[in-house]
Amino acid sequence: MEDRFVVDVDRLKRDGERFEGALDDSIYALGDEFLVPFAGLRYNLFAQRIGGELLVRGSLEQDFTAACSRCGADFDFTVKVPDYVTSVEIGENVEFADLTDDLRECIILALPTYPVCREDCRGICPTCGRNLNEGSCSCVREERDGRWDVLDSLKKGEK
Repeated sequence: MEDRFVVDVDRLKRDGERFEGALDDSIYALGDEFLVPFAGLRYNLFAQRIGGELLVRGSLEQDFTAACSRCGADFDFTVKVPDYVTSVEIGENVEFADLTDDLRECIILALPTYPVCREDCRGICPTCGRNLNEGSCSCVREERDGRWDVLDSLKKGEK
């Protein structure tokens, strides 16, 4: 795996070039023990020089291990960016374009705010802490505060 994605602008073919590969997951410095990248950032990109710009299009994928935000269980998931597009201004003296940081940021922006192990995750019991995906608990749920029930009985528009 590579540790940087750099396009040699001077040697780029006139009609553009396809780039496929993976970047080392060391490009991420997330510092988060609950969200850890692994297996490297995979890319399938097409780079083309158009006038004074380098246009890069394609797809990105990155695997992560995360702790579920509902139940706390560790699980693996893949972030996919099927429509990656960036444009880099290149002048006469620019020989190389390093897109590593842009690829990294695109994956980070595509991360879910609250990752869940599955859509129907039931979370944990707030009383005993049991993972409700593994079965029900015997905790008795308290009745909700009934002080506001009178307001529920009011109908809109009545005086």
